[in-house]
Amino acid sequence: MKKAFPAIRPYHTQLIAVTPPHVLYVEESGNPEGIPVLFVHGGPGGGTRTTDRCFFDPDKYRIVLFDQRGAGQSTPHALLEDNNTEALIADIETIRNTLGIKKWVVFGGSWGSTLSLVYAQQYPELVMGLILRGIFLCRDEDIQWFYQNGVKHIFPDYWQDYIHVIPENERSDLLGAFYKRLTGSNDLERMAAAKAWSILEGRCATLHPDEDFVAHFAHPHLAIAMARIEAHYFINKAFLEPNQIINNAHKLKNIPATIVHGRYDMVCPVNQAFALSEAWPEARLDIIADAGHSSSESGTLDALVRATQRLAHHLSDQV
Repeated sequence: MKKAFPAIRPYHTQLIAVTPPHVLYVEESGNPEGIPVLFVHGGPGGGTRTTDRCFFDPDKYRIVLFDQRGAGQSTPHALLEDNNTEALIADIETIRNTLGIKKWVVFGGSWGSTLSLVYAQQYPELVMGLILRGIFLCRDEDIQWFYQNGVKHIFPDYWQDYIHVIPENERSDLLGAFYKRLTGSNDLERMAAAKAWSILEGRCATLHPDEDFVAHFAHPHLAIAMARIEAHYFINKAFLEPNQIINNAHKLKNIPATIVHGRYDMVCPVNQAFALSEAWPEARLDIIADAGHSSSESGTLDALVRATQRLAHHLSDQV
């Protein structure tokens, strides 16, 4: 079983101004002469963590992490204005050009897989490989599964904690009800909604309960950004056309790719990875028998590290 690579520190960090007033936090670690790889975090609004550097052999990869608009160390925190999928795609291109990278590997999980796929479909010539985890297609049924009518049947106890901040007469449209509170002027109501929203995801993300993982999601700085930005994206259908990712899967056929998905993923059920695989048979699909949604679960971590090593070997053979 493969483990994460040892923790490393960035050799360079910078702030990159994009559409005012948005400023992105960007860092580089590993080998400055290595294979460039962009880590695309989830949420949207989740931000990066130091462990996100550890999927990659630091001797072989030039590891680029960034916090998307409003997330992590990017500023302004949790800002929704000019925060949409098209803007994030443009930001990725700004980062690539600023760092002087011609082509790179793109690695993304959950919402990070969504954004990675949309980016690769728009710029397939710039992507040397894709490694994707916890596929999220952002279709209406995928959003409704988690926030309205699906996961409540698996975790009814967690669900009660999620909906208790919403009056009964508004529960037929939970996304709309949460969005109203998350974008409202009542600070206490906004934070209560953010924590309920974010904690549900933290609780449902792992196959086995993980209190530390839930505590991370409950932290106010993360919760308010992730809840606000997720609700903003999801109420706007992720700023995507219906079934956009599946309809454009043919654009990916020449990109070496691995899809890793937990069999018991309750945040983004495995049918999404299967649908993508059917539309994109050239990609390798690894379904992890004993995992949920989180990238930190041992089977998923093993598959992701193997994928980065396999891709590094493949790309080195092409040089």
